[in-house]
Amino acid sequence: MDRRLEGRVAIVTGAAQGIGAAYAEALAHAGASVCVADIEDAGPVAAAIIRGGGKALAAGVDVTDPASVEAMVGKTASAFGTVDILVNNAAIFGRLAVRPFAEITSAEWDKVQAVNVRGVFECCKAVFPIMREKGSGRIVNVASGTVFKGAPLLLHYVTSKGAVLVLTRALAREVGEHGICVNCIAPGLTLSESIRANPSYDQAFVAANTASRSLRREAVPADLIGPLLFLCSEESAFMTGQTVVVDGGSVMH
Repeated sequence: MDRRLEGRVAIVTGAAQGIGAAYAEALAHAGASVCVADIEDAGPVAAAIIRGGGKALAAGVDVTDPASVEAMVGKTASAFGTVDILVNNAAIFGRLAVRPFAEITSAEWDKVQAVNVRGVFECCKAVFPIMREKGSGRIVNVASGTVFKGAPLLLHYVTSKGAVLVLTRALAREVGEHGICVNCIAPGLTLSESIRANPSYDQAFVAANTASRSLRREAVPADLIGPLLFLCSEESAFMTGQTVVVDGGSVMH
């Protein structure tokens, strides 16, 4: 059994379903105590982890609201004693419609940037005092392989994930002196529940994406777990500011 994160405390945002839930479950399975955080009800995921013998709590959070984020981090530290790992997974994507940029409203643009970019900033800012005091920490941000492709028809989303990538690099420079590593995972199109339910990602769209890969199969959340655990563990202790693309070899950088 993989227990490389025994004794660590992790927060995963956007963890009530899909990829975020898979991240939370994997961290718990590796020994971490996990705060399953989401604006939706994260209780079922936390309960499933506990039933499986892991340690977890559910926390409601709006990542665009500093007070809400602070409360979530405080709840985690109060329950488990500290915060060692932050996985910034919360984002707007699965429910977005694929459309030309001129059809994207300003309100939708602003909402995507607020959640996908400022939400990452707010969460990093909230855990930083704890990690600085400890002299260690792991922050894993979630970008997207679309950043490297310049993928069309999702301009607000791709722009937001490009911002997450450069945020990762700049933040890694700032916090390295405190022993905090900041890295990024850039998944390709991964067939989570929300993607399967979105008519924009029909069979033809998924097939075209799969055909661009060196490993020509559909991606599922489990494909992201190995890289995530690596970036959260001591195995990546001398690695920071990096982006690991996990998309079956569609992007190579």
